[in-house]
Amino acid sequence: MIEISLLICTRNRIRSLGATLASIAEAAERAAPHRIELIVVDNGSTDGTAAMVRRWATDRPFAVRLLAEPRPGLARARNRALDAVRGRIVAMTDDDCILHPDYFDRLARAFAAHPAPVIIGGRILPGDPADLPVTIKLEDHPMRCPADAFPGGFVMGANLAFHAEVQKRVGPFDPRFGAGAPFRSAEDTDFLLRAQAMGIPLLYDPGFVVDHHHGRRQPAEGIALLAGYGFGDGALYAKYIGQDRRAPRWLARDVRHLTKRFAGPVAGIPHFHAFRLRHVLAGFIAYAGRALTGRRRTAGPASAA
Repeated sequence: MIEISLLICTRNRIRSLGATLASIAEAAERAAPHRIELIVVDNGSTDGTAAMVRRWATDRPFAVRLLAEPRPGLARARNRALDAVRGRIVAMTDDDCILHPDYFDRLARAFAAHPAPVIIGGRILPGDPADLPVTIKLEDHPMRCPADAFPGGFVMGANLAFHAEVQKRVGPFDPRFGAGAPFRSAEDTDFLLRAQAMGIPLLYDPGFVVDHHHGRRQPAEGIALLAGYGFGDGALYAKYIGQDRRAPRWLARDVRHLTKRFAGPVAGIPHFHAFRLRHVLAGFIAYAGRALTGRRRTAGPASAA
């Protein structure tokens, strides 16, 4: 029986993916390899990724499946992987992450302590000290996200796992969100919001760890990333504003944060809360505009009087 299905979605990152795969092989040596499967989704690579994965997969002691999703978008690629999973636990990481050697053992231990269904995010350490301190999760103690809290940043898709039952309840990732999609980010946060609404616990466990070699070193790269996060969150607010009583509070929280003082700039941004709110509102307006356009197209031309 497959215990853990690990999902990796990749596009034109053959070099970093090779390091990720090597770390998976090392971690699997310390686990029960016959109970692990790896699913790699090639999201339209042109750099020989598929051929490299096929060569690497030869004679592995655990199942390796290579799938293709030619339509761009991280959410679409993750949905392609989820359609194929066989494990009781579904785990996800990125193609620029390195698993710690005890990753599978610690992941299984984390889920053994909690009955299904549950979502658990793991620790994400910086892979290179030269990289900006973004897309990492450093807390060294377990945490539980309050059911009414916005879960963005509480756990991250680079090290996220859940019982397979969760996906069956929550449904697929929304392809309008995430890298390669119109709303740029927040596909994992959207998934978490839907799970919270169903009463599924959202936990953080620092025991299973990955190192994130994201490669962003210039201030402009960090600013663009944080702008995308704000834009995606704003689109989520608009998506849920009429159907989730929590949504107005999320937006109000960002407005209230304008009064907060900072000890220093965030990622070189001196007035971070104003910066974030600007991009949140841009995402909100963009989603609302698309929704309104979609309704008009569905309604068709007005009848003549």
